[in-house]
Amino acid sequence: MSIDNNIKSSSLYSEDLAPIEQSKRSWNTWNYAALWISMSLCIPTYMLASSLIDGGMNWWQAILTIFLGNTVVLVPMILNGHAGAKYGIPFPVFARASFGVKGANLPAVLRAIVACGWFGIQTWIGGYALYQLFKVWYPAIESIPDIFPASWELKTGPAITFILFWLLNMYIVYLGVDSIKKLLVFKAFFLPLAALALLFWAISASDGGLGTILAQPSKFATNADFWAYFFPGLTGMVGFWATLSLNIPDFTRYAVSQRAQVLGQTIALPPSMTLFAFIGVVVTSATTIIFGTTIWDPLVLAGKFDSKVLVSIAMIAVAISTLATNIAANIVSPANDFANLAPSKISFKTGGYITGIIGVLIFPWKLIADPTGYIFTWLIAYSGLLGPVGGIMIADYFFIRSKELKLEHLYKEKGEYTYTNGFNSAAIIALVLGILPNIPGFLTTTNVIDKTTVWSWLSHLYNYAWFVGFIVSGLVYWFLMKTKK
Repeated sequence: MSIDNNIKSSSLYSEDLAPIEQSKRSWNTWNYAALWISMSLCIPTYMLASSLIDGGMNWWQAILTIFLGNTVVLVPMILNGHAGAKYGIPFPVFARASFGVKGANLPAVLRAIVACGWFGIQTWIGGYALYQLFKVWYPAIESIPDIFPASWELKTGPAITFILFWLLNMYIVYLGVDSIKKLLVFKAFFLPLAALALLFWAISASDGGLGTILAQPSKFATNADFWAYFFPGLTGMVGFWATLSLNIPDFTRYAVSQRAQVLGQTIALPPSMTLFAFIGVVVTSATTIIFGTTIWDPLVLAGKFDSKVLVSIAMIAVAISTLATNIAANIVSPANDFANLAPSKISFKTGGYITGIIGVLIFPWKLIADPTGYIFTWLIAYSGLLGPVGGIMIADYFFIRSKELKLEHLYKEKGEYTYTNGFNSAAIIALVLGILPNIPGFLTTTNVIDKTTVWSWLSHLYNYAWFVGFIVSGLVYWFLMKTKK
């Protein structure tokens, strides 16, 4: 499968966005399994589970919520991955079929900005791990005078290690995406061992062992209180991978077969997320018993260990896992998305550097300052933006086009996917209508408007933001495209 030489002169074409020929696709089932195991075993996954415990759930409620969320998001993950595996195209090119050759920049930028936020969060976590490591051996780093404005809430020591870790990420971008393949496989074997070691510590350090840990009760007084937390929690779990459920073609374009991407994702995503979440649940529950307070941040927990060697090993493990996950999940896709804005001028590496800069400017240390903000402000909010995009793309590919795309037209300025001046009005309208119902809830959650206003009855939809956006946009798009014919 190749592109005509005439298309290569198009402003919509670049080597980074070109379809991967079948002979050059090398990712098998186990590569995708390793990818998901590697991306799942990261600190934000641990925080996902521990934040549910901190929010009031007991162990099985938190695990069930996480398993259900990842099973739900697996569906759009596999469906959107189909086009990548069939045509060898990345997400921004795939989006041209539904949004138009120029309109595709809209979902690409939405997804890219979210990825920049995640890149910043992961880089902050990796940098803070280095800070904890340095603090063990060089305590003076903690007392470096503050140089940043108080409103930034940023200490100098963590800022230094944050920048160091940021530079390491940018160096990997410079080396190219292929440089992470071996690191992902290494991490997929190494990190489970580190996670199991943490689980063993939690069980052995708790008086009464695993039984006592799992006996910690739910903090919800009534069933109504539980359901009120469960549904936004579930939406947050889906939102956790809402980004990857869109841009999974960036990875499935390298698949040796359709079966490889489907089977690899199915056997690895829900199980690995649930397993690592279980470890997060057990360890977080154990901190309540051991320290008398719930510690949801594993980096803070690691800082309480007495052994310098143990802290060092833990922080190195965190740094490795964060680096591999960050490049795979938060650099590859936005780099392609930014490249799609001007394919002939912005390369993959340049897109990666743009991602890195924006990731610093969003002040990531503030995004994960507390578990409530992590789920209700960050995860649910952006799921309300990306759910509609997923609904539109899946409706277009499976129900409007029956999985048949005209490959060369995806790279033509004047072709089937040009629509009106490069924009498909049906997709734009569907996107807006899918986002609108979630805005009142976001505004009340962030205290921009009062919960007692006329919008309050709509604010409850925010708890289901991804689902609402996905369904509304998908149905509206299908209806508008059908009426066009």
